[in-house]
Amino acid sequence: MEHLLKGLVIGFAIAAPVGPINLLCLRRSLSDGRRVGFVSGLGAAVADTTYGIIAAVGLTAVTDFLIGHRAWLQLFGGLFLLVLGTFTMRAHAPRREAAAPVHVGRLRDAFVSTYVLTLANPMTIIAFTGVFAGLGLGWRTGRTIDALQLIGGVFTGSALWWLLLALLAGTFGRHLNDGTLRWINRIAGGIIAAFGVWQLWLLITELGA
Repeated sequence: MEHLLKGLVIGFAIAAPVGPINLLCLRRSLSDGRRVGFVSGLGAAVADTTYGIIAAVGLTAVTDFLIGHRAWLQLFGGLFLLVLGTFTMRAHAPRREAAAPVHVGRLRDAFVSTYVLTLANPMTIIAFTGVFAGLGLGWRTGRTIDALQLIGGVFTGSALWWLLLALLAGTFGRHLNDGTLRWINRIAGGIIAAFGVWQLWLLITELGA
């Protein structure tokens, strides 16, 4: 139980800081509803759990590979954010009285986009590796149950954050009109695109150093 609680706190703490994923899920919850926002968050939670497993098991070869290809991941992530932010700024807010039903394909796309985007950030694996090493956590011989509880806690903590964000945003979004939602799309899209430009600028700076 101790490892489950530790994983829950770690998962919640890594998911909560404001960043492009938080803004994307917030915008989707406001514009498209709580289900789309939460499923988007689940994509990030599964990606966090994927990196949590790598860090817990101690797969140094995978970690070294990800860090070694950080530049390519950073390039992909930066371009992804830039394109995503541009489309978000240009997106039209759905009219409430004629809102389209949420289809399985739409939920799948919401999940996959945040999963891939979160995986494209190599700093996530570095964060998990640092936290697990600092707390003396990980997969040990004869302690498989503890490691599984830790990984399960990471997913649960991350998923709880996305559920909370989606519920709050979805409830608040009911009181917003179409004009306000259009401005939210523009602001959120602009910030997401700015994150992409910043990530690409960091990459250019590192390569030029």
